[in-house]
Amino acid sequence: MKEMELKYGCNPNQKPSKVFMEEGEIPFTVLCGKPGYINLLDALNGWQLVKELKEATGLPAATSFKHVSPAGAAVGLPLSDTLKQIYFVDDTIEMTPLANAYARARGADRMSSFGDFISLSDVCDKATAQLIAKEVSDGVIAPGYTEEALEILKGKRNGNYNVIQIDPDYVPAPIERKQVYGVTFEQGRNELKIDTDLLSNVVTDKKDMTDEQKRDLMIALITLKYTQSNSVCYVKDGQAIGIGAGQQSRIHCTRLAGNKADIWWLRQAPQVLGLQFVDGIKRADRDNAIDVYISDEYMDVLADGAWEKIFKVKPAVFTKEEQKAWLEKNTDVALGSDAFFPFGDNIERARKSGVTVIAQPGGSIRDDNVIETCNKFGMAMSFTGIRLFHH
Repeated sequence: MKEMELKYGCNPNQKPSKVFMEEGEIPFTVLCGKPGYINLLDALNGWQLVKELKEATGLPAATSFKHVSPAGAAVGLPLSDTLKQIYFVDDTIEMTPLANAYARARGADRMSSFGDFISLSDVCDKATAQLIAKEVSDGVIAPGYTEEALEILKGKRNGNYNVIQIDPDYVPAPIERKQVYGVTFEQGRNELKIDTDLLSNVVTDKKDMTDEQKRDLMIALITLKYTQSNSVCYVKDGQAIGIGAGQQSRIHCTRLAGNKADIWWLRQAPQVLGLQFVDGIKRADRDNAIDVYISDEYMDVLADGAWEKIFKVKPAVFTKEEQKAWLEKNTDVALGSDAFFPFGDNIERARKSGVTVIAQPGGSIRDDNVIETCNKFGMAMSFTGIRLFHH
């Protein structure tokens, strides 16, 4: 098939709409559903991300995309009991490495992942499909599906769930084009290979990085390669825990992503793990309640007349002092940036979310201030020399 008609473009008024190949065949097959314009943008960007994560780490990878940026990305490391609890993984599911990757990618920022498009590096297995079946999602792209997995996914959304199979051997043309206001833009594809060699120029007093820290920095950089710029990414134990995308200011990226990383960590606090929800509460309502409970608007869910609809027992307020004490326990977080940090304030903010290793291009006229701030906190920072803007 060389072209596919779509219902409409980014918005219902943008018609006609289609995807097509100037040469060759479309490299994917729709097995179920009818994906839209934005679905396919998410699917094809997400596929590139997980394909590169798998190549860089050797582990199955997954990402959760919303509005052409990842809400989460991860590789298939085992889940702790705490992560299983905050990701709401059903104990009846026999987890696989790919299922672990998806649980991590979806679970890091559940608010942003609501209604996502999923990309998987490996053939989708039964366990991964069982996890997907429970979540509100627009679709999934993978290089293949087991019979059991496909049957589960085809039953989602009354048979209208988008299931796409990508040709894993497809190689795109080296030149890519797009039009804006009738003007055609052309550039070479960003084929930069991200590996540990990119981390060799450590510019801080602290030079040592563990293999796990280097892995997490690669995950951050590969994630940023497919995130709308400006962007930064916090990673811990093989998964993105906070992504700040599409901000005009670097410090706003760092704050946004840092706040998301903090929320991820706070969800593991005893005060949150101990919340007792009413029977039958929907997953999205539970996620929203947790988000509000740990925010400044906590009374929205704790006020009389409100908490009874959410909790079996009224929770105590999770105070700012308690939150601060818990956040101080988060350590060994990796931070990547798609362009240089212009000021040391980014490092100051990153430290508050447990960052100990950093990878960024370097090249700011204030690099000395950024390095000095890293040295003050005993952080190791690599200058990659490579910018990773994506638009």
